Amino acid sequence: MARLGLIQMTSGSSVSDNLQAIERQLAQLAKQKVTWAFTPENAILFGRHLDYRQQAEPLLQGPIQQKLAKLARRYQMWFLVGSLPIRRQNGITSSSILFNPQGERVADYDKLHLFDVEIADSHHRYRESATFTAGNRVVVVDTPLGMLGLSICYDLRFPQLYCQLRQQGAQVLLVPAAFTAVTGKAHWQILLQARAIETQCWVIAVGQTGRHPCGRETWGHSMVVSPWGEVIASLAQEPGCLVVEIDVKQIESIRRTMPVMEHTRFYNQLIEKKNPL
Repeated sequence: MARLGLIQMTSGSSVSDNLQAIERQLAQLAKQKVTWAFTPENAILFGRHLDYRQQAEPLLQGPIQQKLAKLARRYQMWFLVGSLPIRRQNGITSSSILFNPQGERVADYDKLHLFDVEIADSHHRYRESATFTAGNRVVVVDTPLGMLGLSICYDLRFPQLYCQLRQQGAQVLLVPAAFTAVTGKAHWQILLQARAIETQCWVIAVGQTGRHPCGRETWGHSMVVSPWGEVIASLAQEPGCLVVEIDVKQIESIRRTMPVMEHTRFYNQLIEKKNPL
């Protein structure tokens, strides 16, 4: 059994304030003997276009990432930073970084699908592509928890990605997010359960919540969904932590008794196109 801690946040534009909030929660989780901690999308910075450009760092460089690595070492946890702005040769990506308890980067993932939509809320028009460049990699990483498939927020609406993650061996799907209050209420839990059922994977989904200084309102409701599609633990809309234990081995019996990946008529095509990106 693995003991996980999901840190639901209401992040703002102050990197130092967000880091302090994360550290307070990590300290509490360490007392509860949690060995894995997860933060939402925009955990380090939830601001406006210029804020991301000013604070972006090259991968594995800069004081923000140094601080995050130090936190992983201090609290001896596997630590997923849901997203922060990373400066690349072709622009800025919204990227997850996974640190091990030694503070080493084990994996990073750049958000593939950018949120360019119109929503019936006070913000109305979202154009993530005005700030970020889309990623081009499907990322699965082998860890003591299991094979982790990485994704971020709007990715959740694209089952093709999660099929690719399953084909590459994923057992646990990570979904750090900042779903809007409107879309979250309508679709968040449904989509998470669908991705779990389709892939027969555990889903760990940790979100931003509440009203943010930049004017956004997010849904929260962080949760863990079993590979059978059951919500085994969840939060409401207040910032805080969710501690839950999961047994990744449960996947084995579900996949054995209902071998959907063997039954799919598209199996060979998926293998041939294992990583089309």
